[in-house]
Amino acid sequence: MSDAAAKRGRVRTRTSVPAVRALERGLMVLEALGGGGDVMLSDVARSTGLTCSTTFRLLETLCQRGYAQQDGDTGRYRLGASAIQIGAAYAAGTPLPEAANGAMEKLVALTNETANLAVLDGPHAVYIHQVESLRSVRMFTELGARTPVYCTGVGKVLLAWRPVEEVSRLLADVEFEKFTPHTIPNLKSFLAELQRVRGQGYAVDDQERELGVRCATAPVRDLRGAVVAAISVSAPVSRFPKKLIAQRAREVACAADAISLRLGYASTSK
Repeated sequence: MSDAAAKRGRVRTRTSVPAVRALERGLMVLEALGGGGDVMLSDVARSTGLTCSTTFRLLETLCQRGYAQQDGDTGRYRLGASAIQIGAAYAAGTPLPEAANGAMEKLVALTNETANLAVLDGPHAVYIHQVESLRSVRMFTELGARTPVYCTGVGKVLLAWRPVEEVSRLLADVEFEKFTPHTIPNLKSFLAELQRVRGQGYAVDDQERELGVRCATAPVRDLRGAVVAAISVSAPVSRFPKKLIAQRAREVACAADAISLRLGYASTSK
């Protein structure tokens, strides 16, 4: 393609565009951090094939821009808030809402309560899709809203199937603010709650974030079986008494399974 054609704005093929080496190396380092968990500089250098000195400079640049962060005690690196925010923005633009919408509409028709879809963003859950009920009094969560994981059903589900060590690191500096008398007070209690969630396959927010509101949540899994989102229904306790928890949990889990199937997950359980 001629320079004149390029200047007129025509799309060039990817193979005709030379890679920017510095950017390519930076992205390799970022991808190494995206594998999950905290890693040493030497681990990143080994996985990328870069020298330790080059890896160090790239990591320092990523830290300065918020795409990576270093633990002051261990020296290990992990993804930073900027990278997580981009990941959350990507999730909002991926087929997740589209894949979930049909099952969420059916769930709302079945329960006559609002359904929400959320993804993980550091120690927060971010709501990326919602199907509202037709009730005049209904629960509403603003899309893009971030809520603490420890006091929400979606937060519990998004963390329940992750390693305990990862959850502990993620919440190490989190202050467990007491929103209601029912809010989980500390990390030890939260880890015990996550164990219960794994055992029963769903989570409940029993007035832990807001008095008078109860919520049932189930995990959405991708092709590999990893939990990539959480689907929930919320309602005032007057419409969602404790005797309905098991039923609502089954309904939400059924919707979550339908979404997971659309994402390519085939459960081996019966």
